[in-house]
Amino acid sequence: MIIAYRSNGESMMLPVDQQLQTLPADVIWLDLAHPTREEDHYAQHLTGIEVPTREDLRDIEPSSRLYSEGRAHYMTASLLCHADTATPKLADIAFVLTDRHLVTVRYDEPKSFKLYAAALGRSTNVPSAPHVTLVKLMETISDRTAEILEQAEMKGEALLLAIFGDGNEPVKRRPPRFLENLLSSIGHHHRLISKARDSMASLSRLMSFLTSVQTVQSDAEAKAVCLSVTRDLQTLSEHAAFISSNTTFLLDASLGLINVEQNAIIKIFSIASVVLLPPTLVASIYGMNFRFMPELEWTWGYPAAIVMMIVSAVIPFFFFRWKGWL
Repeated sequence: MIIAYRSNGESMMLPVDQQLQTLPADVIWLDLAHPTREEDHYAQHLTGIEVPTREDLRDIEPSSRLYSEGRAHYMTASLLCHADTATPKLADIAFVLTDRHLVTVRYDEPKSFKLYAAALGRSTNVPSAPHVTLVKLMETISDRTAEILEQAEMKGEALLLAIFGDGNEPVKRRPPRFLENLLSSIGHHHRLISKARDSMASLSRLMSFLTSVQTVQSDAEAKAVCLSVTRDLQTLSEHAAFISSNTTFLLDASLGLINVEQNAIIKIFSIASVVLLPPTLVASIYGMNFRFMPELEWTWGYPAAIVMMIVSAVIPFFFFRWKGWL
């Protein structure tokens, strides 16, 4: 699917079967979403530049992600997608900047693209140059990343509250598999933060390259926005590192709770074995089948043995309660 955005903020679809010979003069951004081979060739025909394919986007070499060919500047960044779901992922997005057009190639649906496209439709001050469009798009991506980190921080606070409670009341008895589910939630939380940090590292490299592009250098406003986005990404990276350290604390706290509960269970079994040891000894003595046993003919032998077992169990129990071990 090829979506063309005009300088007035309007968008239009460019079907392959339409086969325009040239793009309208006011088209400044071509967004290729899940393009087919035919759409790749069509975009190349319309723009006169090489359009990155899916295989090109998978190339992880930094030298292949940021380079220039003639008047075209090729940039690839990893953007965080599906951050609001349980399976966040990184999607490689290609940005090709020329003097006349901005071309983006993507095989996923980053929310920042939808936000920016919606903002273009509402704005009365639409960028009239491709490099300004790219700079504003990167600003939207940075804002979306900040929103993701803010939500992640709130999620971390919720996990912390689930582990320790609010401090006013003791934590009530936890439901079954609570700690297992808690560890799973912390794992998902860490995965989101890790991918967000990888995305910001990729974006920081892209912004450094974009700032050095001549068209951006010659535009004071675009250069200022680039520098602002770069500073924002640095700040967000530091904030993500702080959230990541908190995630490590949450994991350690959860494992500590598991150890505490395991020790409590072992303690219960240990005390139960000690409490039941004297009755077991009494039962073992009077359960022997030797022929000559003085108590064998007692009329009250059985009730006496029962009473002795109960007393021998009750005394250690209350002793442990008195010591505060129970």
